[in-house]
Amino acid sequence: MKLIIAIVQDDYINKVIKVLMDNKIRTTKLSSTGGFLKSGNTTLFIGVEDKEVDKVVELIKEQCESKNVKTGKEEVTVGGANLFIVDIDRHIKI
Repeated sequence: MKLIIAIVQDDYINKVIKVLMDNKIRTTKLSSTGGFLKSGNTTLFIGVEDKEVDKVVELIKEQCESKNVKTGKEEVTVGGANLFIVDIDRHIKI
């Protein structure tokens, strides 16, 4: 089993949650704020079997885009989501 921690820009979160629900993928949603640009984002915790990881990553990828953002004199490219995929030793549902 894997835990996908997805930090999604607020611009894309509604589309991401909808596509996950449409595909019967359960998620836990936490509001969060990014430190780099101080922009709004949402953190999703998604527990899936190993064989479903690629599907979930692709679903999220299809909904998010990178964009250029000005920070003073510089322009940086910001991704639509950052994903961390972690092995889970044990899962208990109560």
